[in-house]
Amino acid sequence: MRLHDLKPRPGAKHRRKRLGQGESSGHGKTSGRGGKGQTARSGSSIRIGFEGGQMPLIRRIPKRGFNNARFTTRYLPVNVEALNCFAEGTRVDEPVLRERGLVNGRGDGVKILGDGDLNKRLTVCAHSFSASARAKIEARGGTCEIAGLPKALTAQG
Repeated sequence: MRLHDLKPRPGAKHRRKRLGQGESSGHGKTSGRGGKGQTARSGSSIRIGFEGGQMPLIRRIPKRGFNNARFTTRYLPVNVEALNCFAEGTRVDEPVLRERGLVNGRGDGVKILGDGDLNKRLTVCAHSFSASARAKIEARGGTCEIAGLPKALTAQG
């Protein structure tokens, strides 16, 4: 067997469907697109589940069952880098963060995340800390307090 003897398996190659080549071709006139309307137009596409303006099935049927999303804890994130705007030795908590515009909107608390570097020693009071944020704050000599808990529990962590 040589290279010139190689050919694709039978049935592997198909002729391209040539549209609009006259009535007798079977794909003339409307070129397989049916009659008039939205789907007959070039560039038209209708999203999945669209029923021509009728209320779609997924919205008509009742929603049942349990979904845990209702009970998640939604923290408002603040990166360690953003805390550099405060003076050395300041106590930073949620009202102070809201006043500075670092936190806005509704949430179940503030979480300090470890993106960026901290240049100052601060006492940070938040509802949650990432491990890297806690390490960066404490490396600068600052302290991390968990909001809403007695001081004895904040040291454990």
